[in-house]
Amino acid sequence: MTETTATDPRLAVKVAATVAQSDDSEGMSYLESLPRRLVTLYLPLLIILVVLLFPFYWMALTSIKPDEQLIDMETYNPFWVVKPTLKHIQKLLFETQYPRWLWNTMYVAAASTVLSIGASVLAAYAIVRLRFRGADTVGGAIFLAYLVPPSILFIPLASVIQAYGLFDSPLSLILVYPTLLIPFSTWLLMGYFKTIPFELEECALIDGASRWQILVKIIIPLAVPGLISAFIFCFTLCWNEFIYALTFLQSTPNKTVPVAIVNEFVDGDIYKWGSLMAGALVGSLPLVILYAFFVEHYVSAMTGAVKE
Repeated sequence: MTETTATDPRLAVKVAATVAQSDDSEGMSYLESLPRRLVTLYLPLLIILVVLLFPFYWMALTSIKPDEQLIDMETYNPFWVVKPTLKHIQKLLFETQYPRWLWNTMYVAAASTVLSIGASVLAAYAIVRLRFRGADTVGGAIFLAYLVPPSILFIPLASVIQAYGLFDSPLSLILVYPTLLIPFSTWLLMGYFKTIPFELEECALIDGASRWQILVKIIIPLAVPGLISAFIFCFTLCWNEFIYALTFLQSTPNKTVPVAIVNEFVDGDIYKWGSLMAGALVGSLPLVILYAFFVEHYVSAMTGAVKE
């Protein structure tokens, strides 16, 4: 049998396919019966979906509930709505400065992300490819800088911002947010750059290319999934950041969405739940759209970084 298989390539392929098919069937055999599928597959998926989607359902439900249904939960079912209204959303968009807050958030997040990605690309490439002494130590130190809590840094950073006259300006957040974004983005891109074959750069160096040409024409095009992943991470962190935005921005027109909806729709112990939830729901939609378009690149880049 061994001699026949060795002399007949087609038979060898058939045998290999049969073995692989039997291995796959044995590996997934625990999903063959319906009770096991219910316990091991469908039930965990249902729990995950409920945990992930219930906050969005609650925000959407609260944003379209009339005020009397928000207050009287004994008469009305809290998990459903009767006679929905768009009053809260209309008040949010047309009677407040929410469009301005949304623009501030998007402007600050986009500018900080672009600045951080540019610095992270240069730092990650230098640490991974230039092979200088202490490169691994520098890479570890950069990642450890990400672990420093923002609550420790916002007081000294506030003093610096005040000294340069940038207090109550979106520019202060654009300059401060990279202190949070660059360490993790650099670590993420370091792991992704290590997956790119070094032989490509050696060939380019032999052909006379400079390090800058290699970075721009070879490394960056091949690292697009990693760059997208880093962009999504940075943009999300900037969009949801609260402590620095609360500390550095005071005037209402300059505020970002996370700070503005809390300050403007909470008056002492009175919570305007309809407008508050409508603002949170509308503010989360750009991130949902961003993840929906680039989730595959995000997962592949995070996988490449973790492998390294």
